[in-house]
Amino acid sequence: MSSLTQLSQDLAALARAGEPQVVRVDGRRGSSTGTVWSADGLVLATHHGLDEDDQVELGLPGGATAPAEVLGRDPSTDLAVLRTSATGLAAPAWADPEVGAAGELVLALSRPGRSVRADLGVVARAGGEWRAPAGGRLDRFLETSLPLRPGLSGSLLLAADGRALGLLTAGLLRGQAVAVPAPTLRRVVEAVLAHGQVRRGWLGLATLPVRLPAEAAARAGQAGGLLVSAVEPEGPAARAGLLLGDVLLSLGGAAVASPQDLVPVLEAERIGDAVEARLWRAGEPRQATVTIGAREPRGRACA
Repeated sequence: MSSLTQLSQDLAALARAGEPQVVRVDGRRGSSTGTVWSADGLVLATHHGLDEDDQVELGLPGGATAPAEVLGRDPSTDLAVLRTSATGLAAPAWADPEVGAAGELVLALSRPGRSVRADLGVVARAGGEWRAPAGGRLDRFLETSLPLRPGLSGSLLLAADGRALGLLTAGLLRGQAVAVPAPTLRRVVEAVLAHGQVRRGWLGLATLPVRLPAEAAARAGQAGGLLVSAVEPEGPAARAGLLLGDVLLSLGGAAVASPQDLVPVLEAERIGDAVEARLWRAGEPRQATVTIGAREPRGRACA
């Protein structure tokens, strides 16, 4: 019994220590949680918890409130970066990237109201780098056993030693509470501070998966590709000579069969790179060189 009492006291101590590191985020969609990134006023919240033009107010430790500005967002990792002039915030101590294995205890701290809520769970699954369905690259996969509830997204996920594993979100995988790890958080914050957004590569085209006729598939060396269904004037694909009706077979040496297959070539570090595109056009294979452009912050419907 004494060991259980000690565990209970240790968990309560973790919650008390982490209380200054989480805030309430009030927007027009309601309230969610934010995790303090830096003591000078940077706060991380979830993209899906905020409207596009949200006026945000933070509920601070101690009960005070303060306005916050949305500096930028990354829907692909479900993150929003906020800045407040409020003082007295405390940033978590982040765990090493490899910390956290299946079965280990974790504590999620959220702020649904004036006080902090603590939820105990375990790491359900842990893995290496992965890509979310929306295309975001995350440095580590950490799924928790925590049940989904209003206000959970944006919570700070703590390991049993009190170090932070990441920011919890229910907006990346349907029905699952996963953590965005610290290296991913850092990459998004740095990009938003530098550019107002996380830069993405852009081809200026829209595609649909298609299967090639048997004879064409035999000549192309693959069963299908991506039918070019739209080409933006003066976009990278248009400048490279791609046409409506082309079938894109590979890009940058990698075969493509789904629009998701284009995502690795469109990382920020590839902007400005010239990559080889292999096409099928009018019954014949073709080659083109596409220079990856930079996606505009909003309004692009094409890859």
